[in-house]
Amino acid sequence: MDFFELNAFLELSKTLHFAKTSQIVNLSPSALSRLISRLEEETGSILLDRNNRGVAMTEAGEKFALFAKKCLEEKEDLLAGYKNSGDKISGTLRVYASVTACYSIMPPFLKRLSENYPDIHLSIETGDPAAAVNAIRENRADIAVAAIPDGGIQGMECIPVRRTPLVFAASVSGPFENVTGSPQDIVSSVPLILPKTGLARERFESWISSRNVRPVIAAETEGNEAIMALVQLGIGIGLVPHIVLTMGPYTQGFTNHAAGNALGYYEVGFIQKIQYGGSESYKKMRDVVNKVLHEDTKNL
Repeated sequence: MDFFELNAFLELSKTLHFAKTSQIVNLSPSALSRLISRLEEETGSILLDRNNRGVAMTEAGEKFALFAKKCLEEKEDLLAGYKNSGDKISGTLRVYASVTACYSIMPPFLKRLSENYPDIHLSIETGDPAAAVNAIRENRADIAVAAIPDGGIQGMECIPVRRTPLVFAASVSGPFENVTGSPQDIVSSVPLILPKTGLARERFESWISSRNVRPVIAAETEGNEAIMALVQLGIGIGLVPHIVLTMGPYTQGFTNHAAGNALGYYEVGFIQKIQYGGSESYKKMRDVVNKVLHEDTKNL
């Protein structure tokens, strides 16, 4: 067995899903299956229970996952010790953020991080903000940028950075550039482009339920960028945080129809697990990232 095989098994132990793990480790599902079979042959144990219902870890598999984790952490510490001199901090920080967050929330944070810790490198996954919490829970990211619910997120530390209202975006010179009436009137008469999931959708559903409003829904999609693409086509108005229209590529060619207090504001910021483990070098990196987040957030 080698480090690649140990890492592949460890990833599979987290996801318990061959297709997802295959994408993470860049192997086909059949090649990953053969890799697991080789490990089982080498260890002389059944590491995974594979059946029609899915994949589950055996007791031997749980022990092997601990062994793999320890080996990979010790390898990381060893290599970090070779590379680092003195108290230099290095490592790879995995970040999940939407395209809008990369334009707005991320740059000040990354500037401060690189100024103080230039040997910390980034691996950034972009996607729908609604998927940010899962990226943390599935260990695909160390920190993420997302909307923060009023009650916080269980098991997560939330660090607010910016407060933004929810608005309805419209394309300038499009059919819905000029609409009038209360938020109830607009929602009942103008085609809407809504996020499929996430805090914005939850707020919207709660509001229309409390007002007994029947919306006209033209489309549902994932991510603010997809919503804005459909808005630009003129098929309706899109529900997005106002920050989307003030940062990045959407500052021109769009206008917004304020929802007033109907949908309210929410905080956007960083989220991370309250507790994190890993190798000593990884924990040192996370500690300094934590320091930058907490000391500099008020300036971001």
